[in-house]
Order: sequence, then structure tokens, then C-alpha cells
Amino acid sequence: MILLTVLFLCIISTYSASVKGHTTGPSLNNDKLYKFTYSAEVYVDQVKASLQKSAGYRISSGVDVSLLWRNPENDDDQLIKIAIRDVQVENVNERPADKNIFKGKSTEKIIRKEYLEALQRPIVLEVVRGKVKNFYSYENEPGFTQNIKRGLASLFQLQLHSGTVREVDISGNCNTTYHVRQDQVTKVKALDSCEIEKQGFTSHNKILDVTTKATSATIYVLEDSFIKSVKAEENYVLLLNSRRKTGAKIVSKQRLELKSVEAGPGLIAAKQVASVIKTLDSSYVAMTLVAEPVKSECKKCPSLSEHWKSIREHLHPDKLSKAEAARSFLSFIQNIRKATKEEILQIIRSEKKELLPQVVDAVTSAQTPESLEAILEFLDFKDASTSILQERFLYACGFASHPSENLLKSLTATFKGDIANEEMRETLVIVMGALIRKLCEREGCKLPAVVEAKRLILSRLEKAKKDDNVRMYLLALKNALLPEAIPLLLKYAESGEGPISNLAATALQRYDPSLLTKEVKETMNRIYHQNRQVHEKTVRTTAAAIILNSNPSYMEVKNILLSIGELPLEMNKYMLSMIQDILNFEMPSSKTVRQVLKDMRVHNYDRFAKMGSSSAYSGYVTRGPDVSSTYSLDILYSGSGILRRSNVNIHVFDRNAELHASQVVIEAQGLESIIAATPDEGEENLDSFAGMSAILFDVQLRPVTFFQGYGDLMSKMLSATGDPISVVKGLILLTDHSQEIQLQSGPRASTEFLGGLAIDISGGMEFSLWYRESKTNVKNRIAMFIAGNIEVDSFFMKTGMETTLEVETALDFISTVQFSQYPFLVCMQMDKVESPFRRYVTKYESLPSGRRYTAKRGKAELLAGNEFPLHQENSNMCRKVFGAKSDSSSSWF
Repeated sequence: MILLTVLFLCIISTYSASVKGHTTGPSLNNDKLYKFTYSAEVYVDQVKASLQKSAGYRISSGVDVSLLWRNPENDDDQLIKIAIRDVQVENVNERPADKNIFKGKSTEKIIRKEYLEALQRPIVLEVVRGKVKNFYSYENEPGFTQNIKRGLASLFQLQLHSGTVREVDISGNCNTTYHVRQDQVTKVKALDSCEIEKQGFTSHNKILDVTTKATSATIYVLEDSFIKSVKAEENYVLLLNSRRKTGAKIVSKQRLELKSVEAGPGLIAAKQVASVIKTLDSSYVAMTLVAEPVKSECKKCPSLSEHWKSIREHLHPDKLSKAEAARSFLSFIQNIRKATKEEILQIIRSEKKELLPQVVDAVTSAQTPESLEAILEFLDFKDASTSILQERFLYACGFASHPSENLLKSLTATFKGDIANEEMRETLVIVMGALIRKLCEREGCKLPAVVEAKRLILSRLEKAKKDDNVRMYLLALKNALLPEAIPLLLKYAESGEGPISNLAATALQRYDPSLLTKEVKETMNRIYHQNRQVHEKTVRTTAAAIILNSNPSYMEVKNILLSIGELPLEMNKYMLSMIQDILNFEMPSSKTVRQVLKDMRVHNYDRFAKMGSSSAYSGYVTRGPDVSSTYSLDILYSGSGILRRSNVNIHVFDRNAELHASQVVIEAQGLESIIAATPDEGEENLDSFAGMSAILFDVQLRPVTFFQGYGDLMSKMLSATGDPISVVKGLILLTDHSQEIQLQSGPRASTEFLGGLAIDISGGMEFSLWYRESKTNVKNRIAMFIAGNIEVDSFFMKTGMETTLEVETALDFISTVQFSQYPFLVCMQMDKVESPFRRYVTKYESLPSGRRYTAKRGKAELLAGNEFPLHQENSNMCRKVFGAKSDSSSSWF
């Protein structure tokens, strides 16, 4: 009995193994022809739009499938022949006759005869255990038709047991998960895991970039171990991080449905696949199932010079505050990226002087090997007369969205060569610092060009003797933010003289708090409390800001608060404002500050009622679901009432990233002699100086000097015109996202988001000795244009969508001080003008013949101007300043 039972179990297990062997993949019956209907649809639209209104197209056809050969030694090794027939092309959604680009055109005319013939040539798949081992087709066929066939062939690949595997299909080598339930199989492909040749690039900062989300699911219904129907859907959603309403989606759908089974060709008798293929057609070759990159060429597109002629008037210096300038800048970049070095040089060498800086902005921002070679060949750093163009080139390099190692290598070589203008040498090394940081953040810190540039800056700083050289390399490190530079920065912050010490401290302030070690905080505490030497109050307040923004301990906060009352008069008031701003704006250290303030020795009237005009205040420019932006405006005076430092910052942030959009710092020192006042402690021997420093989109720019020394001061006071000095003016490429997407139905989609900024930042500092009044004014003029273009390029048509938004605005920061009495009357203003805002969406379908369907909608509105609120004390002061000010006080000097 036991023997019979064992024998029975053996028979059952053998039968089970046999069944399992036959059902690891779909199985076709011999001598049968399976007739399917097939359709592939593509939709392009806004993210939340209904597919019923989308742009797109549908390819539908019949598909004949038959079994050619089965391995006599392995039933799961099969050769399947697939042939497309009766191809039709139509709108994916119903269109009126006058909007139907296919109306009156046969499939042969739409697709073209040679492409249609290629599409209908059969393919052969070798399928082993449900997976496509080989894809056989004709070698010289167009890549477009091959990819359509690959998309169809990929549907015949599935496994009949649940699990996750790496699987190769048209999308590449992807993680694919199968869920099997009776006669239904669901296949989910993780598109972000697919290994395929990728083209494109992304913006440096995530806030300026685009987020792509992709999903792919296929549902199989089986009958008699073969496919009865397939429904596949793939979705790509692209969202502009800074404004998620500006986005797009691409939806690709495939449907395969079995209609009938008829008598078909018999099996080919052979032992090897190769002999079957040779018997069938010797022209067949084995190819990968992964899509090949294909893109149609634009036959009627204008040349670079033709395009430039059509837009050049929009880039005149007088029009740079208009959105049209930013739009033209972006379109010019797109065309430069397709141009040769010779074409680019032809435009640069023939353009007039006033337009050349804008051409340099665009050529540098294109960031192709050809554009870099062209601009480097054109610019001559040995010629001081072209310094304006050199500076525009360098700043465009600093703002590069995806800089290459070759760019940094070229700048390093230029720095080592002869440079006629010392300001350009300084700008060059500052920009090298910015490129080092960007490449390091993309895991390029070990690239030879980066290693060489870091070594050059650090070694030359250590050897520098002149203050100008020290300052130059410190500014480079302020951009590079290298962890290995922190010890050097600490040395100069604590031991350096005035401006050098201040520059090193502000460089440390830019580091992420996680990199600021115990040694850094100890040094900052020594500077603030002047444990080793006397420091200027600009350096001390920066040190305090670093401590308070770096997870300070209870005792660190307590010691800072206890120092208030012992500080110079205006510094007392400034530190109080900083503490109050931390509390009001709920900054990270506010919790610790509140704990310390429970101690009445710290929190008392004597300490918190100090007089003065210095202040610090933060607020929100915007608060939105996608991103928010904050402003901070702080101003520090000397005891004599003259401006010491004015600092305006704008930060943009979301949940995951932050962008230092702008900073404008106006600093002055040694001006007490003008009004016969006594300098503050530690500032008795400072030379007369005033200047401005700016950070723009995380890049520290070369500081601008208003005057240096008493003689220069008096000369400029006597010849002053009141005109502001330009800090930066030009065109900047902000958002730069390009991505190629291979759709599993066969076509290839290209997505491109470009954001450009036309910007003009200027600032000035004025004195009226007669009215004992000073005024600083920072003007920001900005025009922004963002365009997203999503296009599915098939071999017979293009369909896509363009979404744009544009805005023109201006932001002014004004501080007015009357120092005819004490306490001084100080009024700070932050004004935004009325701003036009426009957004448009255009969907289209077009044929190579020129037939085109377009649907456009948009909205234009006027965003109200406003004056941003500061603290109540400032509002009270402004009423006094403008109430006491006489009409003739506008006559300066």
C-alpha cells in the first residue's frame, strides 16, 4: 500500500511539472492563425484636463499571429510570426471636418507608401518561457516603424506566475512586477528603473527644475493559455516645481483583442532557430527589443541667422525689462543648440556693439561644445576693451544650468593665461568657485578639472600677500562652499583685518549648518564676544547670525542675550531686532531663545528697551502650495548715524529645496569724518569706503565699489549725478529641463522646459550734508518667461502642447536716514510695482505637408503692486521722516 502511494505521488508530481513547463508563458496552438485588432493611442494635454479634449492620434490595424516553430526539446521555446495589416490613422478624439488634419487623406498618403510597406512587413519573435529572447526584423527599415513593431512585440512578453523580475522590452531593462490571478495577469513596469540610452539634462536647482512622474500598467486576459486581450496604459506627468499648475501629461494606450482563430500555416521542421529564420527570409536579423533613438529632422526650420534677424530687435538693451526679451532669449538658445560653431561665430562677429552682450548671454547659456568653442574663440581676455563682453560671458557661465567639466577646464586655463583687466581676473575666479560647487553637487568633485580648480584656489589663497588677492580667492570660496576650505575661512574670519574678516565670515554664513563644526561655533563665539581681539560690528553681527542659525546651545543664546547692553549703541538695537525677528518668524532657534528668555536676568526692561535705529526684519513675499518666498531686510548703523550695512535677501523654498534668489548688501565705513563724528570701537582707522555686493541665484557676484578712500569720496560727492550703479544686467537661463521619453507604443516624446530672466539690478548710496540725510536705493527690474513644450514625434505626424507664462515686475528697496538728531529717523521701504501676468496653453497636431490643428487658450491679469510690511516701529519712523522732510530736500549734495 505504501509503495502504491509513493508511486501515485511520483506520477502526480511528474504531471504537475509537465503542466508547469507548458504554462510558464503564453502558448499558441499548431497550425492556427490568430487574428487580432490593435490600436495605439497618444494623448497630450494639461495635467488635470480630460482626455476627451486632448491633442493626439490613434493608429489602428489588424494583427495576424501564428506559430512558426516549436523547439522539439523544449515546448516553451517558440518562434512567433507577427504581421500588421490594414493600418488606419485617425484623430484620437472626434474633430469637426474643418479641424481634422486627416480629412481626405488615405493612410498611404499620411504615412507615405515606403513607411507603410515597412510597417506591414512581418516580424518574428523567439519567445522562451514567455520572454522575448530575440526580435527579428529587417535591418534597413526606418527606426520609426521598427519602434512601432517593438511596441507591439513587447505586449507578447509576460510570465504566468507572480513576482518581480528585470525584463527587457521597448522601454529598456526595467523592474517589472507580475500579479497573476486565474486567467488575468497584471504587469506593472517601474519606468524610473529602466536602463535605456537617455538624452537630456535638468536644471541645477530643484526649485527651478521639473518633476517627472511615470506609471505603466498592462492587463492581460488569457484563454486556453494564450492572449485573449491586452490593455496597456502608460502615463507621464511633468510638473514645473515652482508652479505646479504649469505642467503637462502624456498618455499612451495600447489595446490588443483577439477576434478569431483560423486555420494557419504549419510548423517549420528544424532543430535550431537559425535554420528556421534562414528558411523564412535570409534578410531577417536579430535586433534588441529596446527602442532605438530616432528623431525626425526639421526640413523647413529657419537657419540660425534667419532666426536671429527675426528676434534681434527684442534684445535691444532698452527692451530688456520686457517679457518678450526673455522669450526671444530662450528661442535663440534653442536654435544655438542645433547650430555649428561656424554659424554661431558668423552672428557674433557681425553683430553691433549694443546687441553683442545679449548674444554672448545666449551663446554661453546654450552650453553645447560648439557654442563654448565659438565664444572662447571670439573673446580675447588680453584685450581690456571687450571687458563688458567678457563679464557677460563669465556670469552666464556662473549661472550655467548644467555646466560641463570642459567649461571649468577652459576657465581654469584662461585664468592661468594673460588677462588685461584685473576685474575680469577676479570675476573669473569667482565664477570658477560657482562651477566647482555645481559640479560637486552632481557628484563631480573628483573630476580632474574640479580637482585642479580647487587646488589652484586653495593653494593661491594660502600664498596670497596682497589684500586684493586674498579677497578674490575668498569670494571664490564663498561660491565653492568646499568643506575643506572651512579652516582657512576661520583663520581669516578671526585674524584678518576688517573687510577680509567680514568676507570670510559671510562665506561661512553660506554653508549648510550641518557642515559647521564645533570648532566653527567656538570661533564665532570668540569673534562675537571679542575674546582674543577687537572686531568690527559687521563681523560680530555676522558671527552672531551664524551661531543663532546653527542649532545654538542654551548657553550660547544666553551669552548673546546677556551681551546686549554692553555693546555699541546701534549694535545693541540691531541684536535686539535680530532676536525679535527670530521669535516673530519662528526660526529654528526660536524655541531655545524662548527658554532663555524665561530667565529674568536676561529678559528685562533695561536690556530690551535699548534705543537705536538699526533693525532686522523678515517676512513672506509669497506663500503658496508649491513654493514660498521670504524677504529679510536688515540695516546696521554706526553710532554717528551713518549707514554701516544694509542687507536685503530673498529666499525661495519648498519642502525639499531652497534657493537664495538674491542678496544685495550695501556697506559703508570710515565716513564719520564727513560729519565730524567719533567712530565706534574697533573702527577708528578704517579707510573711507562704500560699495555693493550681490548674490543672484546662489552665485556670489563680483562686488562693486562706489568709492575707495577719502579723496575718491570727495571727488564723487562733488560730481555725483544720483544715478544708480549697475550690479548686474543681462539675460539668465534659469529653468533648463530637456528629456526624451520612449513611449511603449513606439513613438518618442520630447519634453523641454525653459525659463529665462531679463534682469537689471542697480543700487546707489547718496548723502546730503546740508540736510544731514542719507539714502540707499536698490532697484530690481525683472521680466520672466517660462515655456514648456511637450511633443510626440511620430514618423508621419507631430502632436504636442506648449504652455507658457510670463511676468514683468520691479522691486525697490529704499532706506532713508535723517541724522540731524538722535535717535536718527530711519525709514525702510520695500515696494513692488503692478505686474502684468500672462499664461497660455496651445495644443496642436500637424502633418509634414503643413496641415495643422491648433487650439489655444490663455489668461492675462494684472497683479497688484504693494508695499511689503515691516515692523510697526519702522512705519512710525516713516511717518516722521516724510512728515519732517521739506520739499527742497531732494536736492542732493
